[in-house]
Amino acid sequence: MSGMVEGKVALVTGAGSGIGRAASQKFAAEGAKVVVSDVNVEGGEQTVALIQQAGGDAIFVKCDVSKAAEAEALIKAAVDQYGRLDGAFNNAGVEGAPATTVNCTEENFDLNYNVNLKGVWLCMKYEIMQFLAQGAGSDGKGGSIVSTASIAGLLGFKNAPAYVAAKHGVVGLTKTAALEFATKNIRVNAVCPGPIETPLIAPLFSNEKAKAAIMGSTPMNRVGQPEEMANVAVWLCSDRASFVTGHSLAADAGFVVQ
Repeated sequence: MSGMVEGKVALVTGAGSGIGRAASQKFAAEGAKVVVSDVNVEGGEQTVALIQQAGGDAIFVKCDVSKAAEAEALIKAAVDQYGRLDGAFNNAGVEGAPATTVNCTEENFDLNYNVNLKGVWLCMKYEIMQFLAQGAGSDGKGGSIVSTASIAGLLGFKNAPAYVAAKHGVVGLTKTAALEFATKNIRVNAVCPGPIETPLIAPLFSNEKAKAAIMGSTPMNRVGQPEEMANVAVWLCSDRASFVTGHSLAADAGFVVQ
């Protein structure tokens, strides 16, 4: 049986650890050639090694998604290596420092904006340009983009104004791009993870009491694993989600429906 993304070329940013690494491995396991990207060279190269050890095809490209020239070069590198781009998971992100709206610093706000929102927009911009250059909209050609938002893109949370604002922006950007390119067979969606056990939120699990509180905040009474988000992202990128666009899918153990 062929995989969900058999024969496709997929790009994953923030792929040096956590959800990005798990998604890169899942794309490869489901038949895609994978362009692994991160600012963390060591982590990104480890992800590539894991894919290759499992018999997959992957390359690493270092990229700071907040810089336009690097985002554009990332897409070019993918096409130079594999000849085209079929799908992308714009996953790179930061959490920044906890602070109230009043105490949040300009530096913290800029960090969240530049990576979590501007970085997604820049990648999306050049990915869509490549899809169009490949003839998206003709003879069934198209492309699929999934970006990592968050339940913080659907709800408000105290002490995270910059992060919440940026993730809400990803949801809005997803809706807008989906509308703009729907007739070109370019689908644009987002995944909104709840609490996932990744290096990004590892500090929140500083002790068993804190971890239990986070687990108890979800109706399923548990945190998610990176592989669970990978399954969602790859499905949204695949042809099996061919009628889904503009959607921000909460994968959160029921957190937002409480």
